[in-house]
Amino acid sequence: MNSYELAEYLNSLLRVAEIQDISNNGLQVENGGREVKKVGMAVDASLKSFEEAAKRGIDFLLVHHGLFWGKPELIRGQMYNRIKALLDNGIALYAAHLPLDIHPEYGNNAVGLKLLGVEKGEPFGDYHGVLLGWEFELSEPMHRDEFKKTVDERFATNSIFWPFGPSKVKRGAFISGGAISLLPEAISKGLDIYITGEPSHTYYWQAVEGGINVVMAGHYATERLGVMALGEHLNEKFDIPIEFIELPTGH
Repeated sequence: MNSYELAEYLNSLLRVAEIQDISNNGLQVENGGREVKKVGMAVDASLKSFEEAAKRGIDFLLVHHGLFWGKPELIRGQMYNRIKALLDNGIALYAAHLPLDIHPEYGNNAVGLKLLGVEKGEPFGDYHGVLLGWEFELSEPMHRDEFKKTVDERFATNSIFWPFGPSKVKRGAFISGGAISLLPEAISKGLDIYITGEPSHTYYWQAVEGGINVVMAGHYATERLGVMALGEHLNEKFDIPIEFIELPTGH
C-alpha cells in the first residue's frame, strides 16, 4: 500500500469530504506516493513529532491537529522548518480533526465514553452544525469525586475539577479537546457533570451559576484516544507497523 492509497482509505473511513471543518483534513503533505512501511500516530503536527517520526523510520504520520487550518500559510519560520523536516525525511502528513473527533468507533469521544464504561446517549455539542460528543446516563448515581477519580485513572491524567453541581452525578456529557465553549448547552440541559479537555476563565462563573460539575481532563489526554484507536485499527486491517509518538503538552 502506498501513501496515496492509505490516505484514500482514511478519507473514506473518516468521511472527510462530508464533514465541514476549519482544519484542512486529509493528506496535507505528500511524499510522492511511497510505499508505507511504518505509520506514526501523534496528537500534534510539531517539529518535535516530525523529528521523532524520522528517528523511528516512519513514512506516514497521522495527526489530530495538522499544519493547515483553512487560511493560506507562508512557508517561512516555524512552518518552513516543519515542512522541511517532512520533505527531507520522506514523511507524508495526514490530518484528521473533526472527522476523528466524531467517528462513532475510533473517534475521541466514542473511545472516551467506552473507557469510562458508559453508554452513548443522545448526540451532544452543536459546533457549527456538527454534533461533536455524547450525553450519557450512569446506571447508578456516583459521587462526583469518585467520578473525577475514574476519569483521571482511565484517561491517565490529572484533571482540573470545578465541583459546582450536585454531589451525586448521574447525567452528563463528554466532548474531547477545547470544548468548554459548549458548557452552556450542558447547563441548559440540566446535566450534572460535563467532561472536556481544558478550562477557560470565561466559563468559570457560568459553571458556578449554572450549578454544574465540570471535569477538564486535558486537551492532550482526551485527544490521544482517537489516534491510538485508529492506529490499532490500521495495524489489524493492513498489518502495518504502527507507533504512537507520545508528546504530552500538560494541557
